[in-house]
Amino acid sequence: MKYQIGGSLKKDSPSYIERKADSQIYEALLEGEFCYVFNSRQMGKSSLLVKTRARLQEDGNLCTTVDMTNIGSEHVTPLQWYKGVVGDIWSGFGLPGKVNLKNWWKEQEDVSLLQKLSRFISEILLVQFPTQRLFIFIDEIDNILSLDFSVDDFFALIRYCYNQRAINPEYERITFAMFGVATPTDLIQNKKSTPFNIGRSIKLTGFTFNESLCLARGLNLDTIEYSQAVLQEILKWTGGQPFLTQKICYLVAQVGSGGVGDWETRGQGDEDKYNYTNAPCPIPNPQILISNIVESKIIERWESQDDPLHLRTIRDRILNNDLMAACLLGLYQQIISGQEVLADDSKEKIELLLSGLVVSEKGKLKVKNLIYQRIFDLKWVAKQVDNLRPYYQKINVWIASGQQDKSQLLTGETLHKAIAWLDKKQYSDNDYRYITDVKQKKLRKLNVS
Repeated sequence: MKYQIGGSLKKDSPSYIERKADSQIYEALLEGEFCYVFNSRQMGKSSLLVKTRARLQEDGNLCTTVDMTNIGSEHVTPLQWYKGVVGDIWSGFGLPGKVNLKNWWKEQEDVSLLQKLSRFISEILLVQFPTQRLFIFIDEIDNILSLDFSVDDFFALIRYCYNQRAINPEYERITFAMFGVATPTDLIQNKKSTPFNIGRSIKLTGFTFNESLCLARGLNLDTIEYSQAVLQEILKWTGGQPFLTQKICYLVAQVGSGGVGDWETRGQGDEDKYNYTNAPCPIPNPQILISNIVESKIIERWESQDDPLHLRTIRDRILNNDLMAACLLGLYQQIISGQEVLADDSKEKIELLLSGLVVSEKGKLKVKNLIYQRIFDLKWVAKQVDNLRPYYQKINVWIASGQQDKSQLLTGETLHKAIAWLDKKQYSDNDYRYITDVKQKKLRKLNVS
């Protein structure tokens, strides 16, 4: 078995893991439901798309995929964008040679771009394919969020196609499915417009042990029983996160086949030290084997060993959103400290979920897996928060004093700079209490004078 680290798996890949979501989206699409799979990166969304599309095509349906990264988001005009969407659908359904898109597009010059897309669906797709069911998969939908113009109307058109079924049964033959790192509220951003409130959300969760048993076959270890025990240990570290699970399986297979030398462990005190040797040696118990591989190949010097990108993508998702970084770090700090944080639809909690760092479990947020917990620990959070705050030294002393040391509160120009910085940010609870104390101190001084 060949493990694939990153990227979409082929429809017949032996390392593809079928999850509950596979049957859910397949059955929902067959029933004509519009579906969306919104989750963090590298959770297997695109692989699920490929597999589902292949299953539908095997049933005799027609399918195509519009990849938003292919259309582009930077320096793209509305004309280029809509024409790119129409062009992808046109070629994906094999219409070149049947429909002259260039001539047809010119014939529609008196209507808006949205109307052109709408007419393409009603006058071309439904006419050219009078009996077949048509499935349009839209991948990497989050790329629309960086466009310089609104595409609210595009999603309104998808809703229109859904609503038209009550009037024109022909529209029952066309179904959409969307995939990406987004939320339904991201899709139509004009608050005066009807929100994107149709379709079925398909939840993607990590691999369970039973689902991922086929991965044990490629580990190149002595027995299937031992391989399965090793797989269990892998899942304990990854929480079933697809990218990390495939990566650690690959690393174990390299060890098992002698690709990086045999694994040697030596007990030294309370710790198990490890190194690679070329000499044969007994294979350690699964817990030691996986712990050592994870420590040496994933956690140690994680930023330099993060290839293909995964951990740095999570880091950047948290830190690169300049307006929310402090708030996200403060929220994550509560979670990793063991505080109860309820899952809800607040913007910051949704953003933290989309980073992939946490997961919602029984209505509460928790760190997704042990690897993330080890890398993005309290020390890492504290360092990032300090890097963000222009007043980090004073707030640290203030927190250490139990929020009692008023001498650490800001004054003068430093205070004005801090307030200006905070006014543009969503900040953590500690920042809120700190700046409230600062303002109260300033108010008391004004009253005294």
